[in-house]
Amino acid sequence: MASPARPRRQVNAYQLIALLLAFVLVSGVGGVLGAGLLIPLAAGASQLTDSSVQIFDELPDELEPGPLSEKSSVYANDGTTLLATFYTENRIVVPLEEVSVHMRNAVVATEDKRFYEHGGVDIEGTTRAAINNATGGAKQGGSSLTQQYVKNVLIEQAVRDEDPIAVEAVKESSIERKAREAKLAISLEKRMTKDEILQGYLNIAQFGIRVYGVETASQHYFGKHAADLSIVEAATIAGVTNAPGAYDPVSNPVDSEKRRNLVLGRMLDQDYITQQEHDEAVATPLPDTLNVQPVTVGCQSANGAAFFCDYVTKVITSDPIFGETPKERQALLYRGGLDIVTTLDPRLQTAAETEVTSAIPASDPSGIENALVTVEPGTGKILAMAQNRPYDASLEAAPGTTAQNYSADQAHGSSRGFSPGSTWKPFLLAEWLNAGHTLNETVNANRREWNVGRDFTSSCTKLNVGEKWNPNNSDGQGKGSMTVLAATANSVNTAYADMASKLDLCAVASTAKSVGFAPSLTKDKGEVEVRPSMIIGTQNSSPLQMAAAFATFASGGTYCEPVAITSVVDQSGKEIEVPSANCNPSALDPAVANTVTYALQGVMTQGSGKNSQLAGRPSAGKTGTAQLNTHNWFVGYTPQLATAVWIGNAETDVQMRSNGRGRFYINGVGKQWWFGSDLAAPMWKNYMTTALDGAPVVEFPGPDPKLLGSVQAPPATDGGTTGGGNGSGNGGTGSGNNGSGNTGGNGSGNNGGGQGNGSGNGGNGSGNNGGGNGDGDGATPPEEQD
Repeated sequence: MASPARPRRQVNAYQLIALLLAFVLVSGVGGVLGAGLLIPLAAGASQLTDSSVQIFDELPDELEPGPLSEKSSVYANDGTTLLATFYTENRIVVPLEEVSVHMRNAVVATEDKRFYEHGGVDIEGTTRAAINNATGGAKQGGSSLTQQYVKNVLIEQAVRDEDPIAVEAVKESSIERKAREAKLAISLEKRMTKDEILQGYLNIAQFGIRVYGVETASQHYFGKHAADLSIVEAATIAGVTNAPGAYDPVSNPVDSEKRRNLVLGRMLDQDYITQQEHDEAVATPLPDTLNVQPVTVGCQSANGAAFFCDYVTKVITSDPIFGETPKERQALLYRGGLDIVTTLDPRLQTAAETEVTSAIPASDPSGIENALVTVEPGTGKILAMAQNRPYDASLEAAPGTTAQNYSADQAHGSSRGFSPGSTWKPFLLAEWLNAGHTLNETVNANRREWNVGRDFTSSCTKLNVGEKWNPNNSDGQGKGSMTVLAATANSVNTAYADMASKLDLCAVASTAKSVGFAPSLTKDKGEVEVRPSMIIGTQNSSPLQMAAAFATFASGGTYCEPVAITSVVDQSGKEIEVPSANCNPSALDPAVANTVTYALQGVMTQGSGKNSQLAGRPSAGKTGTAQLNTHNWFVGYTPQLATAVWIGNAETDVQMRSNGRGRFYINGVGKQWWFGSDLAAPMWKNYMTTALDGAPVVEFPGPDPKLLGSVQAPPATDGGTTGGGNGSGNGGTGSGNNGSGNTGGNGSGNNGGGQGNGSGNGGNGSGNNGGGNGDGDGATPPEEQD
């Protein structure tokens, strides 16, 4: 059973004096003085002294200074480029030997000239202040430097405990509080050396507005370390602690200089400096000594990398690896003095920022936004993350800014994600190959109405027999037979619908998840929606997750979860465990992954992404356009980098098309319809060209011949006849043996024509076995997303 609370004892000024004398008798310092002062009190004050000793016994005498709140710093992958700092108290803790002698002397001279003589309580100063205050004189402090340190420790502990009442109790101007501090100070001096106490004080004290500790103050006001402080600089900082707001050198330089000169006078009186040093220092205008470095906090200071910085904070505050509760994780970030080294590559980040803002300025009248994110295949490291809207997390954010991270999912960026369109198709292609099918197998690209429950197979969920699905291609006409390779290069929805009808949709979803596709919305719980329309990207995902999924193909089948942090070291120098990428080398059969890459290389050389092929190095990728042209994508990769580019509007679906009313303009360029090939793909090319500048050219592994399959000669269809023939059409493309589309007029080979980026009147290629169009610049508006 808990003991009953002890009633609070009221102590008057004279009792305090008796208390202080009792303290002195047990402190081991000043005993003679104490005995001398007790004599005149003894005649009529025995009762007073007895009660004082009782009060003394009841006061706490244990104080264990804990680790101080220190700022945490977030760095780029080089470990030196500072992105941002986080703190409740902006503080850098340093040992006493890293503080200049001038600074130590200035503090002692100003705050407690008998610091090295007393045992925790300066009886002379405290008695003088108590009598003065009790008799109506000007208020005086009288606390020793040790007592001030005790007070700061108590405040720090109360703030850590989130106990505002305790904070106010420590700060209140009362005799009881002074008595408590005095006894704790005496106890502390029995366990700590003078230098340890001075070091603690210099690190805990407030030296200005939002400036804690001597090292932070030195860097903020003078741009140098505390070890290098001169006499005049040390006197300036030492003078601030008396009233941090009133004497802050930046906000109140006039009063700060007066206070500095007072400190210099005390240093002279106590022989810490010579008369010449004093005079030279006093004659120096305070503004001439300052080299103010801005005090920054949070991701706002990371500028273009602010959204990546925000992602890092979301990881730390949400991952149990950093603490059991959100409160613990928050405290670790803002008080733990962490050095956080991230995966961000400064050079790639600069290239990403340049590309997103030049392609679509934040103030563009279209209201269109964009995002670009790069992941390293085989490691999951996020190397770059940028978007054209500036970061602003304040309550009253400026117009045209946002705190929403378009690259991340809902949990890490408050984004609902975006429909990925045809960038989803490679996941279906991977399962197609897993199931034993080949790239040269022909499929039916004719448009038809599907009965979802009868025409598709699902082993894990029941499909609705009454549900109809009538997918179309972006030009409204793709038809005939074509190889899967051609259908992939030219992003033919109807052909992919036929492919899906020959597979188990649950297996398709499973492969997509294994490769790395993940929905953005928290409510989806990471599960892929099993339905036929998933093959054209109807479930929202994030650019980051799409880049990570395509990195699986780039790495030959190894999926790594995206990671943003490589190391965390706490204030004691201890390494803290960080989230793992959990790389799974068995996410996809390497033969399948490399064959998917082969097909996606065709997108770059002959298909919808042909205008974005990188010069002098192999690349693979996929365009995507969501229904009604609301979102455009390009996700592509080389063996070294996987990058996703998204274009759209995160707040509301903006149709990037004219709707029969002229043209839709983005950054001054007008088009009837905007597709993934029009802006997202060129953005990807521009950025990747810069990002890979100087990097070695690395070839992709070749496809598995068994998964390529043999070229077939299918029967005649409505799109043409078997055998050689001419591909025609206003946008005209033909195909070679593998059915890949290419610009030009004549179609030849066994498998007829396939249409890629057509232009003009629909751009429909026809050959021996019919043509099909995906991402293109046709003249007919899309009826289904691509």
